[in-house]
Amino acid sequence: MVNIPMDLRAEAREAGRQTVRVETRARLVRAVLAFLDGNGVRLSDEERARLSSCTDDALVESWLFKAPFVSTAAELLDDE
Repeated sequence: MVNIPMDLRAEAREAGRQTVRVETRARLVRAVLAFLDGNGVRLSDEERARLSSCTDDALVESWLFKAPFVSTAAELLDDE
């Protein structure tokens, strides 16, 4: 068995958690975009970029809950 220092194990665990957070956030953004597209809400390239580049998990989650009920991108993004 290989002895890995505790600090390296902790770093590896944190890196894994961070990767999962980033991947989960990307999936949630794709879900938001799918809701908007399905409801006929068109986004400008700038709005799409804002959604896709967001790193605030709570904000992305709030978009997910609002997306099925908005008729414009402005309604979704106005609470930022």
